[in-house]
Amino acid sequence: MDTLKPVWDILVYVVLPLWVLAGFGDYLCHRATDIEHANGAKESALHWLMLFETGAPILAAVFLKVNAVVLGFAFVCLIVHEITGHIDLQLAMATRRVTALEQQIHSLLEVLPLMALLLLAILHYRQAQALFGFGTQAADFSIVLKPLPDWPVIGPPAVAFLIFAILPYAEEFIRGLRAEKASASQGTDGSIG
Repeated sequence: MDTLKPVWDILVYVVLPLWVLAGFGDYLCHRATDIEHANGAKESALHWLMLFETGAPILAAVFLKVNAVVLGFAFVCLIVHEITGHIDLQLAMATRRVTALEQQIHSLLEVLPLMALLLLAILHYRQAQALFGFGTQAADFSIVLKPLPDWPVIGPPAVAFLIFAILPYAEEFIRGLRAEKASASQGTDGSIG
C-alpha cells in the first residue's frame, strides 16, 4: 500500500468537501442576515476574491505538476486569503450582524485552506522542503502540465463546487447589485428619485 494514500484520501474526501460545505454554510449565513442590504455587492465581491485566492492554487495542483513553484504559489495565496478574510470580516462586523455560527464557519474557512496546503506539502514533501532551502532535492520552479484527470476523478468535485460555491455566490452577488440599484433609485428621504 502507498503510505501517502491516506493523506491523499483525507485531502480529497474530507478536507475539500468540508471546505466546500463550509463555504455553502457561510453563504446561508449571509442570506439569513440580509447581506445585500447591509453591503450591496461590496462584501460579495470580497467573497469572490477569496474564492479566486483559494481556487487558483487548487486548480494549479490539479492541472500542474506539484513542485516548489506550485507550493509557493499556494502559500502566497493562503497569506493573501487570510488578509482578504480579515478585511471581509471587518466590513461584515461593521455593517451587519455576524452570528456565532457564521464566526465558527469562518474559522473553518480559515483553517481548511491551511490544512489542505499542509497535506499537499506532505504529499510533495521534498519539494516543500526545497522551497524553504531544506532537504537534499533542488527546488523545481518549472511550470509543467500534468495529464488531465479522468472525468470520474475531476467531475464530481467540479460539479459540487459549481453547485455549492459558484452558483450560490453568484446569486449573492446579483442580490447585492440589485439592492445597490434599488438603493440608488431612492432619495435620502425614501422617495423614488
